[in-house]
Amino acid sequence: MTFQRSSGILLHPTSLPGPNGIGELGPDAYAWIDWLGGTGSSLWQVLPLGPTSYGDSPYQCFSAFAGNPYLISFERLTADGLLEEIDFHDRPRFDPARVDYGTIYYWKLAVLDRAFERFKKRKFENQKKELDDFRAKHAHWLPEYALFMALKDAHGGQPWWEWPEKLRLRDAATLAKAQKAHERAVEKHEFRQYLFFKHWEELREYAHENGVQIVGDIPIFVAYDSSDVWANRELFYLDDQGNLTVQAGVPPDYFSETGQLWGNPLYRWDMHMQSGYTWWFDRMRAVLDQVDIVRLDHFRGFYDYWEVPGDAKTAEHGRWVKGPGADFFNKLNETLGELPIIAEDLGDLHPKVYELRDQFNLPGMKILVFAFGEEHPGIFAPHNYTSNTVVYTGTHDNDTVRGWYERVSEKERDMARRYLARDGHDISWDLIRLAWSSVSVFALAPSQDFLGLGNEARMNKPGTLGPQNWSWRVLREAFEPGLQARIRDANQLYGRSFQFERTGDGPSPD
Repeated sequence: MTFQRSSGILLHPTSLPGPNGIGELGPDAYAWIDWLGGTGSSLWQVLPLGPTSYGDSPYQCFSAFAGNPYLISFERLTADGLLEEIDFHDRPRFDPARVDYGTIYYWKLAVLDRAFERFKKRKFENQKKELDDFRAKHAHWLPEYALFMALKDAHGGQPWWEWPEKLRLRDAATLAKAQKAHERAVEKHEFRQYLFFKHWEELREYAHENGVQIVGDIPIFVAYDSSDVWANRELFYLDDQGNLTVQAGVPPDYFSETGQLWGNPLYRWDMHMQSGYTWWFDRMRAVLDQVDIVRLDHFRGFYDYWEVPGDAKTAEHGRWVKGPGADFFNKLNETLGELPIIAEDLGDLHPKVYELRDQFNLPGMKILVFAFGEEHPGIFAPHNYTSNTVVYTGTHDNDTVRGWYERVSEKERDMARRYLARDGHDISWDLIRLAWSSVSVFALAPSQDFLGLGNEARMNKPGTLGPQNWSWRVLREAFEPGLQARIRDANQLYGRSFQFERTGDGPSPD
């Protein structure tokens, strides 16, 4: 697919400002789109939008199809009559600069339960019709997901492989009884999904009306503790009791000396092939119903992937196993047509991975904070780019540009200064200008780099768990006119400006 030269900002919705402990799909999200459109940028990149599980990572979700209920807008629910001011009487005092996942898990979900009870008790005829329509549209995944989440609730959040055997192994009679016994809880989770999709679809429509496309993300693997694996065990390498026989990860690289042990189940690609990749293509359709362009995470896994024993403690010892390769993408194009995909092709890759990427004309990724070290000389330097690439200053897995510059050796800093012909005092913007001036079709940077923030604003450190990961939030006052004008100037100067004349007010965020 041919893309147009443009630019954008990476900012996950959880990082948006707002009063309820985490970013939401409400007024601040609409204000963000207004501000982004005013920069002349036409791309908003987000991370996966699913319901996060242990560790709060958007790359470990309870479903590859569902949405994150934490993002549901309380302001929108209040405007719709599903919440009232009394429902916020116990709102905690949140840190506006950090997501406190433990607190919002208990408080925000409890408030959503109040909205559900009000929905059940009062008429809300239009919303109830919308919920019925939503159930019908998402019938290929919603019932399994809602039952899965209801059962997790009933078992104190235990992972599905620790449930009683007949539930774990999906005995039909036992599931039928569970469906009846937990009917209200199942409906509650369906209701939350209806709200998420309603809010997200309206926000996406508003983005389109303002000339903004959304770049989404598909993690190649799904979480072990997910409705996807529980409901489709035959598609993954599990034993008869549902235990992992092998697991996903990557060997040691520039992110981690011991590799990254992801703990995801690996696909039985033979079974996917026999089914015509039905599950995968349903997943692709679902994501492209939410976003406009997809970053396919860990693209190399379609050529080969690192297989680690199921009981391993690190990812150091494993083996490379062939993936489905070109057959997957040929069938994908035959079924869904040529899709707007970015290939995340980072890491120490076999040349055949690049051949697979180029066979389907997929743009790969370039990361500027990798351009000046000794391990990968030249690979990420802009003078070696082609136009069919997407350049980032850094991604959610990297330190911020300022954090990187303050941490690396003087030799690497000197190389950066020489390459840039700058003294490094404004290093974040030095790299933004370098990215924007490159031949890459897309240039993107995390919002932290536009703000010149340091390591304290890093989104994630791969291979670690902790409260710093995935918790950074931007303050509302950060999106000010001076910064907007500076980005707009860069877009105009380097031919990435998207000129959009608004023709109407669009949907109200309230």
